[in-house]
Amino acid sequence: MATDPETISNFLSEQRETAPEDLQPSFLTIEDFWDRKLWHQLTGVLVDYFHNPDSASQRLPLFRHFILSFSEKINQLKFVYLGLLAATQCADNQERLTFLTTLAQKVNKPSSQDAYVYALVAATDIKLRLQDLPSARKNLDEAERILDTFDSVETEVHATFYRVNASYHQASAEFGAYYKNALLYLACIDLSSLSVKERQDRAYELSIAALVSDTIYNFGELLLHPILDSLTSTEHAWLRDLLFAFNRGDLNAYNVLEGHLHDIDELEAHAQFLWQKISLSALTEAVFRRPPHDRAMTFATVASETHVKPEEIEILIMKALSLGLLRGSIDQVAEVARIQWVQPKVLDMKQIESMRLRLKDWDSSVNQLGNWIEGVGKDVWAA
Repeated sequence: MATDPETISNFLSEQRETAPEDLQPSFLTIEDFWDRKLWHQLTGVLVDYFHNPDSASQRLPLFRHFILSFSEKINQLKFVYLGLLAATQCADNQERLTFLTTLAQKVNKPSSQDAYVYALVAATDIKLRLQDLPSARKNLDEAERILDTFDSVETEVHATFYRVNASYHQASAEFGAYYKNALLYLACIDLSSLSVKERQDRAYELSIAALVSDTIYNFGELLLHPILDSLTSTEHAWLRDLLFAFNRGDLNAYNVLEGHLHDIDELEAHAQFLWQKISLSALTEAVFRRPPHDRAMTFATVASETHVKPEEIEILIMKALSLGLLRGSIDQVAEVARIQWVQPKVLDMKQIESMRLRLKDWDSSVNQLGNWIEGVGKDVWAA
């Protein structure tokens, strides 16, 4: 790679002549900043230039023959970012992986570990496309170890890590881990930076993961996230309705929407598990609706609330207890479940109304108690 000023100046002149006419003035600015060694300003101009779609054919030549010549003098995260933009023009994923691996090695220094993680995770994304899952996992574990040592890091680095880590777990059919990392990724970005299609795809994938995961029984974070609204008015709008049905343990709504499960292979394959999951939700909702002093439920009551066969009631309650959805005890002889606590969850309007009525009843009970005490105590009570 030539680094002497005259060669670089000639290279920039050649690139200016081959650039589209409206982009040619940018090269005058680029050469001026480079000549005056204004590295920060030069970096900004190059980022803007690389963002222009018409610059696509020049990104790799500029990176290899120009940017690399002063890479040590600019912000290393910006350097990696320029490399990622240049990598989009590689001929195929194998060439792209080689390019990004070399880029990661170049910034693998104690002073630029954040840039190293950024490049390493980008290379890992390509490994996932090439179906090299073991190597991808190794890279992600290394990136996570480094990230854990930072007090703070640029949001873009964390966003890239969570996005690629989510992709790995999705490829490995690890639904719970995908759900967690995908939500963390969304927390790191501005949702408007995603296209409508990307938002819809992410909402679809998160919905599937939430439903079929055997570790997720509370969808609160997803139900409150605006990403879920991306499904409205699409062919998968019913998924959003299904999630809310699960959240409130609505068996009737589930029965109405159950026919759609056959439209998605993952849901059809987990049909029996989904029935168990909605039954658990119906159980926790039944407990939640009851006042704290009236949470001793007979097996017959549980069967009525959950539509579960009598011989499976005890198993259902034990499952809820083992998952931490409920806390309490079971009297097998009397066939009674005594519940002391139910896991909190996001409430919809019907559930909020139910809570309002319970608070109203509680207020009425307190007033009645006050009136009774006043009536019994009469003159004993001092003002």
